[in-house]
Amino acid sequence: MSQNIREKNRSKFWQGYDFLLIFSALTLSLFGSFLVYSASRQRLLDAEMATDYFLQRHLLNILLGIILGVIVSRFSYRTVRAYAIVIYVVALFGSIVVLIPGIGKQQSGAQAWLALPGGLSFQPSEFTKLALIVLLAMVLTEKRDAEERPNDSDVLIGLALAGIPAIFILVQNDLGTALIIAITLFTVLIVSGVRARWIAGVVVSTALAGFLAFQVGALKQYQLDRLTSFTNPAFDPQGIGYNTLQARIAIGSGGWFGQGFLSGTQTQGKYIPAQRTDFIFTVVGEEFGFIGILVMLSLYFIILYRISRIAWRAPDLFGRLSATGVTAWFAVQTFENIGMNLGIMPVTGVPLPFVSYGGSAMFVSWIALGLVLAIGRETDNRRVRF
Repeated sequence: MSQNIREKNRSKFWQGYDFLLIFSALTLSLFGSFLVYSASRQRLLDAEMATDYFLQRHLLNILLGIILGVIVSRFSYRTVRAYAIVIYVVALFGSIVVLIPGIGKQQSGAQAWLALPGGLSFQPSEFTKLALIVLLAMVLTEKRDAEERPNDSDVLIGLALAGIPAIFILVQNDLGTALIIAITLFTVLIVSGVRARWIAGVVVSTALAGFLAFQVGALKQYQLDRLTSFTNPAFDPQGIGYNTLQARIAIGSGGWFGQGFLSGTQTQGKYIPAQRTDFIFTVVGEEFGFIGILVMLSLYFIILYRISRIAWRAPDLFGRLSATGVTAWFAVQTFENIGMNLGIMPVTGVPLPFVSYGGSAMFVSWIALGLVLAIGRETDNRRVRF
């Protein structure tokens, strides 16, 4: 009798979870572990360190991320809406504190990390992505009961609140994250049904802000050099263009089936900087070839499809906008990362979701997935297929 009760409780615990979504994200993370190991192995050997040093830390990041995701998935997503302002304030505080000398840590030209004890660091802007999605979804659905679409004052408040941490992220010189946030929130606006003039206004304002930033010299020299190397791949091949040049060589040398795990000449020769983080996609192309790339892209497609499906079936607009925001975030960041590896996007220093080495991105990715799973668990009984 007690065994039947335990089995029933276990079945009830997992009721409503999208197991295909979970399996795809978990497979992608574990696949990333092989890539992190390969990208760091030779460098660690040369430094006379244990070859699994980064692998162990990466696996721990995955484990902690999954635990955080499961915890979030057990709460009602409406609880997240209730605390949206608190989440926003925490994210805003992190965006400000990281700019304080002695607390903030600079890396790759961006002062976007908080220095933690034990040599660890945390990137608040990763958390800000999710915080702004939840905030904007809450503001745009605040008065939806008697209205067909968000009124102008709600849209203005939402954009103003979202713009404050976005400005601080730009001050951190984290242009890649700012771009991801802008496109993600733009997608949320479209799905919320705001008036067309707001969509046009956001597009024009963003373009104007970019133009003014360029004209007044707000962009750092290394950012301008990255844009130059993007438009002109032959620009400074031994300097700013070195990363993308070596990345394309690595990916192109993989052929159909790759050179084999731990056998990539570019990877094991240490020709590609930041390979376990921003340029981890090069390991896939070189050592696993086109087939490996196809497998990875298929996993991302499944993740985006399943999250979009949950968004479409969400019980209310807040759930739909939140899941839509996560979909846009993952899609844009994946495209941006892979694009800069292939040379079709400028180098912006953003990680590949669920794959790149780094605790901040891994934790927040799994937390966002937990929020989506929470929305899916409370989905109504409509049978929606697409």
